[in-house]
Parts: sequence; C-alpha cells; structure tokens
Amino acid sequence: MFSLRVYGILINEQKQVLVSDEYIRGSFYTKFPGGGLEFGEGTRDCLKREFKEEMNLDVEVGDHIYTTDYFQMSAFNTQFQIISIYYFANALEPITVPLRDKPFDFDEAQLKIYEAKKEIETFRFIEWDKFNAEAVTLPIDKIVADMVKSKF
Repeated sequence: MFSLRVYGILINEQKQVLVSDEYIRGSFYTKFPGGGLEFGEGTRDCLKREFKEEMNLDVEVGDHIYTTDYFQMSAFNTQFQIISIYYFANALEPITVPLRDKPFDFDEAQLKIYEAKKEIETFRFIEWDKFNAEAVTLPIDKIVADMVKSKF
C-alpha cells in the first residue's frame, strides 16, 4: 500500500525556512509543513489544504522540487510505502500562528492536546546558514533540504 504525502518549502524574505516540529506517538520530528493526500484532491490542492488546516495560512503553490524516486517505508506503519511530493510555497498573507524560537517548544495547551490526539506541532523558521539536511528528521526531507540548499 502507498501513502502519498505533499510538503511545502516556504522560504521567507529573510531567507529563513519554515519547519514543523512535531511530537508524534512519543517521538520528535522536525519536518516540512504538509501531509497526506486525500481521495479526490490534486497534490497542489492538498498542500493548500494542509497549510490552511495546520497554520490557517493561504499559500500559493510554486514549482515542483522533488518526488520520491526510491523505496521508503513508512516510519509509522511498515505496511505502507511513502511517496512524498515537494513544492515551493509562498505565503499569501502574514503568518498568524505562534512561531517558536527553539525546537519542540510546546506550551501547556498543546501538551493537553497531545494527551488526546497523540500528536502536536509547532512552527518555526530556521536561519538559512543553519538550514541543512541535519535540520530535518525524515529521510526524504533530508534529500530535499540538500536540494533546496544547493539551488540557492
């Protein structure tokens, strides 16, 4: 079985890269914003929906960066193969969700959400000079981080 994931690389005017710090089922992940493709939607619509759901942010989806071209098993379910599609994304409005200064800076309200949902997330920007494959957790994200870094 396959899990199709769509992610956005959002770089602001200060040349900082947006990441999501997530605590999922007892493990910490730093990844790019995005998520799973739902039946009936295209990949660009999926990315717009994910930014709206996660950050209440309208984005314009830009150029395609990368689609997984090798076998990657899901970290959460070994019955699934992950196929991830990455696009550049541009915010069409100011970001209004709280942005954190350090990784995994969850507040008390978020920790209560974790108790119910078993996952929470926060967002932050990484300075360009500190952004690289080591800044993200997932294997496919690491490839994309290197690609993005080499393009600029």
